[in-house]
Amino acid sequence: MRLYLPATLDEVLRPDDALSPRAAHAVTPALRAALPDEDEEGLEFVAQLAAADESMALLAAAPTAPRLRVVVAVEVSDSLTGPASAVQGPPSLVELLGPVTLRDADCLLVDEPQAAQDVRGALAGDAAAADDLEVRDLLWYDVSEIGRIPRE
Repeated sequence: MRLYLPATLDEVLRPDDALSPRAAHAVTPALRAALPDEDEEGLEFVAQLAAADESMALLAAAPTAPRLRVVVAVEVSDSLTGPASAVQGPPSLVELLGPVTLRDADCLLVDEPQAAQDVRGALAGDAAAADDLEVRDLLWYDVSEIGRIPRE
């Protein structure tokens, strides 16, 4: 199953470390039911965006992390996923039940450095910055490029 894991740059800049179990996003039956007219690529994009939103929560809890959203796309066996334990959440929400290493990742999706100002603003409660952040695209990076991802 392809998962989109919310993360911070501090987590991914240590490629030998594992990403711990956490809430993740995927194309789930619930997401398909919620968006029946969406094709596979559109469903994947919705799951990716949900993970980017959750990356904001990780950034709020990590004040020294670079202020850029990060999503790690990874294929895992079904045995490493489970239903989300949260009472409410988006229909793409699942749980990663075990750690995964970045060596297992397919790619990373990261805000461009110019988005840091919008991330800071959104974290401070600025609605306009949050709106600006929602229309920003995440940049694609191969796992081999982790060391070249701009920090801000």
